[in-house]
Amino acid sequence: MRLFLNCLFVFLLGVAATANAQPPAIANPETYLSDLKKELDVQWPKNRTINLVFHGHSVPAGYWHNHEVHTLESYPNLVLVELKKQYPYAVINVIVTAIGGENSVKGQERFERDVLVHKPDVLFIDYALNDRGAGLEKAKEAWEKMIQSALARNIKIILLTPSPDQRVDILAPGNPLEQHTSQIVKLAETHQIGLVDSYGQFKTVTAKGDLVKYMSHVNHPNLAGHQLIAGELLKWFRK
Repeated sequence: MRLFLNCLFVFLLGVAATANAQPPAIANPETYLSDLKKELDVQWPKNRTINLVFHGHSVPAGYWHNHEVHTLESYPNLVLVELKKQYPYAVINVIVTAIGGENSVKGQERFERDVLVHKPDVLFIDYALNDRGAGLEKAKEAWEKMIQSALARNIKIILLTPSPDQRVDILAPGNPLEQHTSQIVKLAETHQIGLVDSYGQFKTVTAKGDLVKYMSHVNHPNLAGHQLIAGELLKWFRK
């Protein structure tokens, strides 16, 4: 009888633990970069260089209309400008490893050589717009490999959902960009890392009929579009 009661007690403890277990979730923007934000406030001579690496395709690379590259008006450098206002003592390197026209499969192949070599403090990955050709399965495999490689080196990661392609109705349920968005959200939840939902922001302006105001080209944002993305990124660095 005692053995039965002991077994029952252990079983009930297991059930209670399972019931109270929290499912994997996206990292908290207020706490995920807490240690880094402290470092960004450190003054010379105790401060160090902080490396923010942006890996992806033509959007983070700064491509606009007619193949023009607006480096200083693209979201990686817009983020830098605002971070320097918040953290005047910080030495921050914004390193853009993005290549126009590339998808995550190609980006993963050069990940160690071109990205990890920079020893990122924070890594941003933005490939979904170009991953439609590769497909969900191959894209997931590539994103997983990059995420796992970075996490193995204790690098903080923030994933970005896609910015728009005006040839895709992003208000239509189940459209290709929405499918990739859902996959990226799940990856962020599974690995408990950061997420910037660019897709959600552009979906909101599309619903208002204003998408064209945020685009320089069929699939490249203009300054307003890059500011939209940068604004979401900066939420992770608020004090």
